[in-house]
Amino acid sequence: MKITDIEIRMCRHKEAGMKDAQMRDGKKSDLEFLVITFHTDEGLSSSTFGFAGRGAEMAGEIANSIFKPFFLGRDPLYREKHWHEYRTADRWWNHAPIYSYGPFDINCWLLSSMQAEQPLYKYLGAFRDSVPIYGSSLVLDTPEAYVKEALEYKGRGFNAYKLHPPGDYDFDLEAHKAVRKAVGDDFKLMSDPVAPYTFEQALRFGRELEKLNYYWYEEPLFDENFHNLRELTRILDIPIVGTEVLAKHPYSVAECISTRVVDVVRADPSWSGGITATMKTAHLAESFGVTCEIHTGIYHPLELVNLHCCAAIKNCEFFEVLLPYELFNFGLKESIKIENGKALLPNKPGLGIDLDWDFIENTTFKKL
Repeated sequence: MKITDIEIRMCRHKEAGMKDAQMRDGKKSDLEFLVITFHTDEGLSSSTFGFAGRGAEMAGEIANSIFKPFFLGRDPLYREKHWHEYRTADRWWNHAPIYSYGPFDINCWLLSSMQAEQPLYKYLGAFRDSVPIYGSSLVLDTPEAYVKEALEYKGRGFNAYKLHPPGDYDFDLEAHKAVRKAVGDDFKLMSDPVAPYTFEQALRFGRELEKLNYYWYEEPLFDENFHNLRELTRILDIPIVGTEVLAKHPYSVAECISTRVVDVVRADPSWSGGITATMKTAHLAESFGVTCEIHTGIYHPLELVNLHCCAAIKNCEFFEVLLPYELFNFGLKESIKIENGKALLPNKPGLGIDLDWDFIENTTFKKL
């Protein structure tokens, strides 16, 4: 099988901008993404969403100039060969953003699983058919807003709720206390401040989270701040989680595991170098007895890829989705099925749920 053509769509979902939540810098934005399609000489084709940050045009030009010529003419079943050859090419000249390779690797896996007539997770090697789901907040304006959202998703049967606070120590602590009081002692809560603190603040905040019985403490410092993260991991009892934005998985994560920079590592097909790198990181972590939690793909076509990976990994407890759930639930013909707090794996070949091409057509503003 050979890849004969690659279509890159730059898309903008204008109707679903960040209305009630925002990024830490205060900006609200339209939701932009790529849709990348592979065609082959055997008549098979596959498509996946690609992360694009706030700029689909930039991400699309990178995909078109670097990755399209790299993958054209290749056999998608030679995923390992492509991954290693691109690693060398990226070091010598490309230096592309960490999210750039993912959708191309995903398409190779989808074509391979479709040719084998297997759901992706079974082609990877299934461990389970459903995965417990939890929700992650955006940055909200008030502690009460976090309380309201946590209670909503607890009521919807989600297994846990993770706060992304704005990074102001006093506000963050107030929000975390308020949410714990509201949901009770037995509901799992996590904290992901996304690296706003000094080491001393991060240490004090971690001790407060331990008193509040939070389940884990994610990226309190930048992922590459190995020295201070290692100190937090050594001093605190609450698990320290990180590595989701480190480039060059799994090699960069190996140091974090072997020298206990963090207790739990993170990876995902969108930001870590595709399914290939995600599975490498997960299996590396497993060999050390370390958990590898899969990081949200944000848009549900990418969340579905994550779900397949979660179902093929033993050392992953949850399936993460970004909240509000309905805001990011677009791009699929059918919603991911959730029952009794678990996301269920579709059983058709490939992703198992078709992309919503009417939606994609309506949001496409440029093709390459």
